[in-house]
Amino acid sequence: MPVRPLRPLIALGVALAAGAALLFGAPAQSGEPQPLPLGATWPTAQRGSIPSKLPDGSEYSPGLFLDAHTSAGTVQSADARTLRLIVRQADGTVRELRKVPAEHRAPFAALTSSANTLIWVESVRGKPELWTGGITGTPRARLLTTDVGAMQFYDSQYDLVVEGGRLHWAASAAGDRTEFRSIPLTGGKVTVTSEPGTWALSAWPWAVDGQTAARGATTLRNLATGQTVAVPTADRTVAACSPSWCQMVSLNTDGYARIDLSHPDGSARRKVAEGTFETAIADVAVLDRFEVLARVGPQSDLSGNQELLIHDLKTRRTVLVSPDAGNISYRGGVLWWSTGDQSSFVRNSLDLRTI
Repeated sequence: MPVRPLRPLIALGVALAAGAALLFGAPAQSGEPQPLPLGATWPTAQRGSIPSKLPDGSEYSPGLFLDAHTSAGTVQSADARTLRLIVRQADGTVRELRKVPAEHRAPFAALTSSANTLIWVESVRGKPELWTGGITGTPRARLLTTDVGAMQFYDSQYDLVVEGGRLHWAASAAGDRTEFRSIPLTGGKVTVTSEPGTWALSAWPWAVDGQTAARGATTLRNLATGQTVAVPTADRTVAACSPSWCQMVSLNTDGYARIDLSHPDGSARRKVAEGTFETAIADVAVLDRFEVLARVGPQSDLSGNQELLIHDLKTRRTVLVSPDAGNISYRGGVLWWSTGDQSSFVRNSLDLRTI
């Protein structure tokens, strides 16, 4: 399928290291401070929780939280015949934007928003389309374009980027090239430029390379000016970058994962985690402040879930968000995850913008 939700190789490198740690046990990290409790550390942070099903029994999978209590996502009917795209309000009310037959369709994907506009991808028999609609009131859902190319998604908040009244995305092209495509949010002609290599969009107007490379990112490129920035690289290290921070994952001398962050010029480098850790989301240092991490915890053997933690680059403190988290996601300032088991679980949210 042209639409491929992938996690960057940076996460794969960490997962392999964490897997090795599981075989032999986590190393003793003498002097390592214990994570701080969420409520006491960030008492003003807005949090929420929603059940996995609507009152009619339909399964609900959020693809975007607009705040801690309002989300948009896919609803599958109890008989699995239809898919709906809805906005679910804090009071439980539901606004339906689309309802389609489930046959030959993937769930609504790559949700993003701009003001009162929701943008998403629909795939019919593997062919993606871009749609938009009003989060509240009008306008109604409408097809934006089918001229999308071979869209490439990396489970990042930057898979679709809205800037200057235009929607931007990346697509693969022949000859190991990446197309940068865009269209006005009001509709119109798709414009296309291309670059050698495998690139993904980051915070506009930047793109980052190395999406399929074993060592990850090596270069940031400003799509508006053409400026390029070489980012820190080293042997046995996998890198991922935003315009503000680069994340380097390596193995320490004991064979366990070590996660460091620095600015793209190599300055302000610091260790943020070491041991049975991995990156929990695709994006690096979200809001230019929070590095989201996962670690095997006491309940992992029973639940299959992990501890969810956040390292605050501003205070250099690590906060325990949940001791038993699964299905961790992030978009546009809001982090969400599930707790419970497959038969009964809830989705919890944390608006990092309110810290």
